[in-house]
Amino acid sequence: MSGPRRCVSADERRARLGIRHLLAPAHHAQRMEDVARALVGLHATDPSTVFLAAAARTSAPEITAMEHALYEERSLERMLCMRRTMFVVPAQLAPVIEASTGRAIAAKERAACAVYLRDGVGWSAERYAAVEEDLLAALAARGEASAAQLAADVPALREQVTVAPGKPYEARQSVSSRILRVLAAEGRIRRGRPTGRFNSNQFRWSLSPLAEAADAWESGAAKAELARRYLAAFGPATVEDLKWWTGWTLTDTRKALAATGAEPVTLDDGSATGYLLPDDLEPVPAPEPWVALLPSLDPTPMGWRQRTFHLDAAHVGDLFDRNGNIGPTIWADGRIIGAWAQHPTGRIHTHLLTDPGPSARRAVTARARALAEWLGDLRITPHYRTPLERRLAQRP
Repeated sequence: MSGPRRCVSADERRARLGIRHLLAPAHHAQRMEDVARALVGLHATDPSTVFLAAAARTSAPEITAMEHALYEERSLERMLCMRRTMFVVPAQLAPVIEASTGRAIAAKERAACAVYLRDGVGWSAERYAAVEEDLLAALAARGEASAAQLAADVPALREQVTVAPGKPYEARQSVSSRILRVLAAEGRIRRGRPTGRFNSNQFRWSLSPLAEAADAWESGAAKAELARRYLAAFGPATVEDLKWWTGWTLTDTRKALAATGAEPVTLDDGSATGYLLPDDLEPVPAPEPWVALLPSLDPTPMGWRQRTFHLDAAHVGDLFDRNGNIGPTIWADGRIIGAWAQHPTGRIHTHLLTDPGPSARRAVTARARALAEWLGDLRITPHYRTPLERRLAQRP
């Protein structure tokens, strides 16, 4: 007969977060690749999140070194994957993520794009396929190219679709963006260096070997491996947490979780069952006190569906937008205690929702000053703005 389940307290969950997510100073990483590996991936819907999330967890963050990893060494891959969200993930893990989440998303993207092209510009399936082949040939010839350069080589990519006709937000959109998105989702092309600075969303493109590498993974095995990586970083986590984070069905989530051999544990309030990997059941002591300024859509707050162990429910309205996207946050010892925003002058304004004590307040001030110096003349505006972030950015 098995013994009683281990209970994992909220304090221990916060301790695990500080260590596993590299937020306690003694556990800071050396490179962006180490951060992406520890967290499975870095949210990349907002390009600046990738760099700010890595900088918050790196001993001596350097933008040039991060850019080298992404665009020259290519030890990191930017891809559409979990929950149909952009992530930057370790290149070695990218085939697993493509097979476990990206493959299904890509199939939906291709079907939707075919309808978009048929209804928007009257393309047949044959026409779509022919333009894609011309695009890939042009990309192979150039080696790397922007969407504008590819459209110069393949004039059909300049055709436009009217989006949301008759609506106040009606717009004209070149077909190139949708076609490139599908090919990237399938792992046939990859996003490279942006045309601007690191917060730019306009990327250069090149051919990618990801699709072929992902073919080596069967979907079920890939899902089990991704579930294992997730639990190593975010455990203990519930079935609902894993389902939400990956975007899988409940059936696929349960199968993947079972395949990891994860052990059930009782979470501190007794209301939910969490899971830990079988080699990760020992208690984790608290690290030294720490504070951190994390960007909007940072992978730590976006890692769980249920966040009560690190977030006071009373603060959700200030920190999240209406679609559930979190803004820039201030953390102390595994709890969200406030928010921050960059003023147009470059200053970092902070606001504490909970008083963490004098030592932590001083640490927050120091972190804000260091972040402003690190950003220099670069100005960061989150893609998804939250009520508190907007107020702070406008504060004199």
